[in-house]
Amino acid sequence: MVFIPWIVAAVFVIAVVLAWAMNYKKVGPNQVLVISGRTSVVTEPDGTKRKVGYRLQVGGGTFVVPFLETVDVLPLEVMSISLRCPDVLTAQGVLISAEAQGQVKAASSEALLHRAVENFLSKGTSGITYVAQEVLEGHVRAILGTLAVEEIYSDREEFARRVNAAAQPDFERMGLELLSFSLKDISDSQGYIQSLGARRIAEVKRDAVLAQAETERDAAIQAARYRKEGDVARLMAEAELASATRDFEVQRAEFQSSVNVKRAQADIAYDLERAKLAENLKRQEFAVKLAEKELAAEVEGKEIERREKELEATVKRPAEAMKYQAQLEAEAVAYQKELEAKGRAAGIRVEGAARAEATKAQGSAEACAMEEKAKAWKQYNDAAMAQMVIEKLPELARAISEPLSKVDKIIMVGENNGAPKITGQVASVLAQLPPVVENLTGIKLEDLLKRAKPSQDKEGK
Repeated sequence: MVFIPWIVAAVFVIAVVLAWAMNYKKVGPNQVLVISGRTSVVTEPDGTKRKVGYRLQVGGGTFVVPFLETVDVLPLEVMSISLRCPDVLTAQGVLISAEAQGQVKAASSEALLHRAVENFLSKGTSGITYVAQEVLEGHVRAILGTLAVEEIYSDREEFARRVNAAAQPDFERMGLELLSFSLKDISDSQGYIQSLGARRIAEVKRDAVLAQAETERDAAIQAARYRKEGDVARLMAEAELASATRDFEVQRAEFQSSVNVKRAQADIAYDLERAKLAENLKRQEFAVKLAEKELAAEVEGKEIERREKELEATVKRPAEAMKYQAQLEAEAVAYQKELEAKGRAAGIRVEGAARAEATKAQGSAEACAMEEKAKAWKQYNDAAMAQMVIEKLPELARAISEPLSKVDKIIMVGENNGAPKITGQVASVLAQLPPVVENLTGIKLEDLLKRAKPSQDKEGK
């Protein structure tokens, strides 16, 4: 009997614990407990306060007084809404169909959560999605009617922003929160949007063709620029090569000129040495040759100058090269002709002077010879005269008989001894020489021989 109070107390405690445990309600973080039966004070967003006959417990747990309070659960999780708005007139009067997607949930703030509880506690998730879908569809249709198809298609973010801004006040009044909204797709049955795409495709293709043409143009310009730079570099290299070639040719011409000068000097020295041992005529001939060589050296120097000018002409720009070269060549040809004419004139003058000098020298020599001959003739005696005449007789006989040597065949008519007759005729012709000589020179060979014989006898003695 002593333990009965303890047992009753224990039973009471166990009953209280069991009652507490059975009336302690718990929910997850995505749910809110709505405990009805006792009043609480709610503060509105504008600061006003009002009493309501329930209290809220977002997540966690709370003790529910049995028989006095009842418990309901409102989900706080995100709910997706799919919208389809067929046959909506845009600002241009084009019928389009729009598809959109949105996410809504009960508001997190306490004041708006009370509104959600008051509006949707008995409707649950399906009621929230249905109401939210209807509200969003109305705002979507309203905003579609104020925009053009191009604006809706090109700026979907602006369209979603405008829908969100228009629907947010209604959702706040219902205690809901529109987390996101996006336009998925728009279409039409008349092909308007497809035409916009075709136009855009045509524009893109046009831009692509223009871009390709511009790229090809830029490539052609760049290639032409590179070719120009390559041609300039090549021409500069050719100009440097031509300049080096010109310098080499000029230097070689200078060396050749020096060699020619030395060679001419050696030849002149040799010619002068020979001229000292030669007659006056030879000296004049060598003087003429020397003058010709000097003139040739002068012509060669002018030719070297012409070549230098021609080499300089090749360095000029290609646009002026032909004109400049033609001018130099014309000047060089004219100058060469002038030099050749002067050279020929000088040569003719020198040659004429040499010939005149030679003729003069030859005449002087012949006059001297004739004078010596005259002196010699005066000193000749009759024996010498006879000897000269006798020495010339064979030549006279040869001249008389020379025509007979050119006769191939002689036919004698009338006599058998033809050969002695020919000899006799030749002897007869030779016998006629003394009268011929006497008629031509006035000298009688017989008298000359008679006078010469005594003188020879005296010399013999």
